[in-house]
Amino acid sequence: MIRISTIFVALCMVLVSGSLGLVLYSLTGLRASEAAVVALATLTCLILYNAVSMRMRERSDADGRIADLSRGIADLARQVSDFGRRLAAAESKIVSANSAASDRTQSGLQAALGEINELGGLVRQLAATVAAHDDMLAALPSAAVAPTAEPAQSARPIDRAPAIPVAATPAAARPAAASPAPARSDAQILTTIKNAVDANGIDIFLQPIVTLPQRKVRYYEAVTRLRDARGEILTAGDFIPAAEAAGLMGRIDNVVMFRCVQALRRLQVRNKDAGVFCNVAAATLSNPATFAQCLDFLEANHALAPSLILEFKHSTLRALGTTESEHLAALAQRGYRFSVDHVKDLRIEPRELADRGVRFIKVPASLLLDQKQTSTSDIHPADISDLLGRFGIDLIAERIEDERAVVDLLDYDVHFGQGFLFAAPRPLRQDAARDTADKAKPGANGAAGPGWTDATGADPMKAGAIKPERQPRMTGNAALVRRAGGTA
Repeated sequence: MIRISTIFVALCMVLVSGSLGLVLYSLTGLRASEAAVVALATLTCLILYNAVSMRMRERSDADGRIADLSRGIADLARQVSDFGRRLAAAESKIVSANSAASDRTQSGLQAALGEINELGGLVRQLAATVAAHDDMLAALPSAAVAPTAEPAQSARPIDRAPAIPVAATPAAARPAAASPAPARSDAQILTTIKNAVDANGIDIFLQPIVTLPQRKVRYYEAVTRLRDARGEILTAGDFIPAAEAAGLMGRIDNVVMFRCVQALRRLQVRNKDAGVFCNVAAATLSNPATFAQCLDFLEANHALAPSLILEFKHSTLRALGTTESEHLAALAQRGYRFSVDHVKDLRIEPRELADRGVRFIKVPASLLLDQKQTSTSDIHPADISDLLGRFGIDLIAERIEDERAVVDLLDYDVHFGQGFLFAAPRPLRQDAARDTADKAKPGANGAAGPGWTDATGADPMKAGAIKPERQPRMTGNAALVRRAGGTA
């Protein structure tokens, strides 16, 4: 487009200059050379004029473009400055909001820390007061403590529901008997064991496992007791060594598993979340014939697998052989979970235990609170609960007998506790057929028998599992008083 116009203008200038020269040559009588000079000069002037006019036009266009560009740059600068002011205002608002939120958070955190410190001080004062009272009660002579133990127990209100109602059992059948059982020889113990196994003299006592610090009953542990012909009770520590030596632990474990399943079914009538810990001996795990019977029974009751926790000694899991490992894996494949007790030290391998199906570990409170364990174990006792929790294992502090231990265990983030402070093992009723008659019998005041309900919501009386007790449950301080007086 530009080239065509330029060529057209050049042709026009050549035609104009040529026409001028031809006119001068024709009309004025100039010679041809002179007319050609005039025509050439005219063409030169036209070319110069065109070049100057084009240069001026281009300069004016450039000036206009520069002016337009300057105006655009000025507008852009104004917009950028406006955006900068808006961004600065937004940043100032965000900073002020963050500072206000941080101030509120800091103030709230300081208030919460102050309340926590105040509560901690109150708890420490309460623990010191309870400890002082326990020391004073322990210092009393036995003659003065014995008659005042029960009034002190009944005078203080109980702020939580009893974990397990107890049956009115003979004095010899209670966990804390007034007089120690007579010493027995190995032959007498073995005879008692055989008679108890043959005569169905194996009793089950249930001891609750509570949550901390709420102290609500979450699980029960089945404790095995043997009853002889005279009604005297043998604890596990009295008969287990002789039963293992005589090869009777398999028969005892079969009966105990049967009773635990019965108790669990009765408890789950009112509370589906109830669980029972059932102890299994190493001899049962290593004996193929005995284990096959137990496995058949457990497989027939596989629906209770999430609630029936099989408990083994820590030494048993440490000394597992090929047969025991296969039997343990067979139980785990059927959905049963395991617990470990009788822990003697804190050298625990949580990953190995979790791979074997262990979901609970019971550690004595005295072992957790022993300062010597800090130097002998690979991890501080206060971090054990968190370490086990990473592998899905819950820590249970057992053998808790005073309030000071509970306060210290809360600092260790322990969520479950078991011991005489919360409740002693209570006997499980064997005859469930009398449950309806017992519930229908009126009490001393003409009303129906007391409707005991444990803290999990299960009613052992209505489920036919536990006999009621007319006397109030012994608390931790009362137990200490009885032990100090020689009656517990």
